[in-house]
Amino acid sequence: MSGKTVLIVDDEAPIREMIAVALEMADYDYIEAEDAREAHALIVDKHPDLVLLDWMLPGTSGVELARRLKKEESTADIPIIMLTAKVEEDNKIQGLEVGADDYITKPFSPRELVARLKAVLRRATPPGVDTPIEVDGLTLDPVGHRVTTHDGALNMGPTEYRLLQFFMTHQERVYTRSQLLDQVWGGNVYVEERTVDVHIRRLRKALGDRYDHLIQTVRGTGYRFSTKAA
Repeated sequence: MSGKTVLIVDDEAPIREMIAVALEMADYDYIEAEDAREAHALIVDKHPDLVLLDWMLPGTSGVELARRLKKEESTADIPIIMLTAKVEEDNKIQGLEVGADDYITKPFSPRELVARLKAVLRRATPPGVDTPIEVDGLTLDPVGHRVTTHDGALNMGPTEYRLLQFFMTHQERVYTRSQLLDQVWGGNVYVEERTVDVHIRRLRKALGDRYDHLIQTVRGTGYRFSTKAA
């Protein structure tokens, strides 16, 4: 598998099935939702890498869901491709104006869908998600799932790895404990905020004396990853 997960949001099961087959053949994982409410819950919980979002949904429309996702900080960076039978130019503009990254008009071929999806993911993927990222000799390799220094590999647990990956791909910005819980643990996972402190301590211990200073405590706010003096 590519390691990427795509959320398919469409109220028509045959369309979801057609898209699912195309994604499987292209080595993508996928999850499905048939309305905006179910989709939003999955997005908060699973953090898919991309959302294929139908314009016309029962209840809340796809456009309204896209607008909501782009307004919320925890979901604003998730790329969205709108799927619709609407061909009018103003509808396309409306979809793009609410934050959609691309727009595909039904009917579409599976090959076109996968090609557009790959193009959007390439634009949206920062270093450290698909390719290694290095800071002062500390290297995180997402494909090999390893963290190394000039002295060799570092041992850390899966949560500490996810924390470090998030920090290294979001440097020089302060995150509250609540934001870190949403981004690293998932929005529907109920754990106390002090759990973040425990894993920060473990991460610093794993990084050792040479790199633990990169994880900085911002008193009264939270934490940041920075190469600058605190």
